[in-house]
Amino acid sequence: MERLWMSDRVSGSGMTVASTTAAVAGPFVHEGLFYGGADDYVAGLVPFIRAGLDAGEPVMVAVPGPNLDLLRDALDGDANEVRFADMTRAGRNPGRIIPWVLHSFISRYPDRHPRVIGEPIWAGRTDDEYPACAQHEALINEAFAGVSATIVCPYDVSRLTPEVLADAQITHPILVEGTRRRPSTAYAPLELVAAYNAPLPEPAQPVDAMVFDLMGLARVRRFVAEHAARAGLPADRISDLQIAVNELATNSVSYADGTGTLRVWQSDGFLICEVRDRGWITDPLAGRLPPVAAAEHGRGLVIVNHLCDLVRVHSDPTGTTIRLHVRR
Repeated sequence: MERLWMSDRVSGSGMTVASTTAAVAGPFVHEGLFYGGADDYVAGLVPFIRAGLDAGEPVMVAVPGPNLDLLRDALDGDANEVRFADMTRAGRNPGRIIPWVLHSFISRYPDRHPRVIGEPIWAGRTDDEYPACAQHEALINEAFAGVSATIVCPYDVSRLTPEVLADAQITHPILVEGTRRRPSTAYAPLELVAAYNAPLPEPAQPVDAMVFDLMGLARVRRFVAEHAARAGLPADRISDLQIAVNELATNSVSYADGTGTLRVWQSDGFLICEVRDRGWITDPLAGRLPPVAAAEHGRGLVIVNHLCDLVRVHSDPTGTTIRLHVRR
């Protein structure tokens, strides 16, 4: 699959980039830490936290709730100096993690070297969520290139699959196992981003669909509201979903060929809305970086990621499919 790297959404050609096969040089450090249980977890991460605190560096821990408790207990009084976030909430949608968790913390300290423990992948992640998680881990390297910060991502070797652990070696330039720290010979994050840019599986459930253009955006919002109410979503979540779908539909009529298709269905406790058009998103970081304050464009996908429980994207020269999941 051809990998593309441009800043805008286009419907024409793009430019290719060379595969990244060596660790990114500079002040940014991204490590994958392999652990095999609670003791391993604490032994691998508490010294990292304490070393940061001793050096006067800001420290954030964003991991699933039970692991938060492990680290809080092990740190004892030092826990008061650490910022904690439950990743099962803050990062349930992997597309939220870079802009709303990592960048939000790191950008507060431009003259210091923040330390972050981020655990976006755990054994309870679903098959729908995992590709977005893997792409998130790969894109961290591009999002923070040149930034002075260290991010350590723990991986539970006792519960995660060999495929997930193999992906971790592709997305992290440095791997840590016990006291051993080594460069990853498999490091090639943009290749992994491209590999997971695969067509989304067709739904097995009944689908309701409509075609829209610029004059049909109001009908898009009504269509979404009707299905969301039927699925039992509360009023605030109906409003969130209307905003998210309207952002995508507006992009379709503005930047694709002026039309798009909206499909809606229910599956496994979620209401799913999908927008398809003939546009082509060639920047893999689209929607995963906070927009520049003065920018006129670039906010739509960030807003969509913020409002939805999961966002999946497939885009190639033939068109783009964006699938939004909201819990019922």
